Amino acid sequence: MRDLLVIGGGINGAGIARDAAGRGLKVTLCEKDDLAAHTSSASTKLVHGGLRYLETYEFRLVAEALREREVLLKAAPHIVWPLRFVLPHDKNLRPRWMLRLGLFLYDRIGGRRTLPGSRSVSLRKAPHRAILKDRLTHGFEYSDCWVEDSRMAVLAAMDARELGAEILTRTECIGLERTADGWIAALREPDAQERVVEARAVVNAAGPWVDGIAGLALGRGTPARLRLVKGSHIIVPRLYKGAHAYIFQQEDGRIVFAIPYEHDYTLIGTTDEAFDDDPGTVAISKEERAYLREAVGGYFRTSIAEEDIVSTYSGV
Repeated sequence: MRDLLVIGGGINGAGIARDAAGRGLKVTLCEKDDLAAHTSSASTKLVHGGLRYLETYEFRLVAEALREREVLLKAAPHIVWPLRFVLPHDKNLRPRWMLRLGLFLYDRIGGRRTLPGSRSVSLRKAPHRAILKDRLTHGFEYSDCWVEDSRMAVLAAMDARELGAEILTRTECIGLERTADGWIAALREPDAQERVVEARAVVNAAGPWVDGIAGLALGRGTPARLRLVKGSHIIVPRLYKGAHAYIFQQEDGRIVFAIPYEHDYTLIGTTDEAFDDDPGTVAISKEERAYLREAVGGYFRTSIAEEDIVSTYSGV
C-alpha cells in the first residue's frame, strides 16, 4: 500500500511527489508520456510574480509568486537565472503612473528580495533607441527570472526518486476504484502490461487531462469542469543584441514577451486561445502566428515575416 499515487509528471506532479517523499510518505508517480512532455515544457520559460495580476488586485497571488521566485532562485541557480525586463510605455494604453505604481508594489509586495528593483529608463538611449520605434520614448526596467522549465520538472522527479518515490514514465492510469482504505489504480506499463497500485490517496495532476482522470475516479458521467486554454510561442532569429527581455502591452489587455533564447534566437509569446480539442495534438494556429508577429511589429523597428519563424510550440 502506497501513501500517495500522483498522476501526472509535469512540474505540479513532480513537485508534489518530491514534497510528499521528503515528508516520509511512500509515493508513486505515473506519467503516460515522458516527464514534462506537455504543458510543463511549453511555457514562456519564466519564473515571475505575475506583474499584470496587480491590475486585478490579486495581491496575495503576486506576493506568493514573488516569494516562490526567491525560493527557486536559491534552490536551483543552475537552471534559474535573473533576467531584466524592459516595459515600454505606450501612451495609447496604460498610463505611466499606473505602470510606475505597479512596479513599486512589485518591488515590495513579496518581502525580502535578492534581485535588483525597478527603475525608469529612457528609450531614446542605447540600446533601446536602435531597437524600438520612435514613438516609444520612456519605459521601465524590472527583474524576474528565466528558467529551463522541462529540466526543472525532471530534476524535481529525480529528487523525489532520491527521497524514495517511485517514478513511472510511459505508464498510463487507465482505472481508479475507491476502496474502504483508499484507492486501487490500474496502470498500463510501457510493455502494455497492466499493474495494480493501491494507495491511500490520489493526486490528480494530469494538467489538461484532469477531467479524464476525474472521470475514471468518479464515473464517466462526471461533467467536464476544466476550461482549456492554449498558449503558443514562436521562435525567430535573434532580433536584438543584449541580455534583456521586452514586455509589450497589447490593445486586448494581454502582454507579449520577447526573450533572448538559446543565444541565437528570440522567443516570442504567448497567446491565449480557447481550446476544445485533444491536448496531445496541440499546435499553433495561423491566427496565433499572425498575432505574435503583429504584437512585436507594433514595438520593434524590425518586422517579422512568416518565413522568419524557425520554430513554434504550444501548450494547453
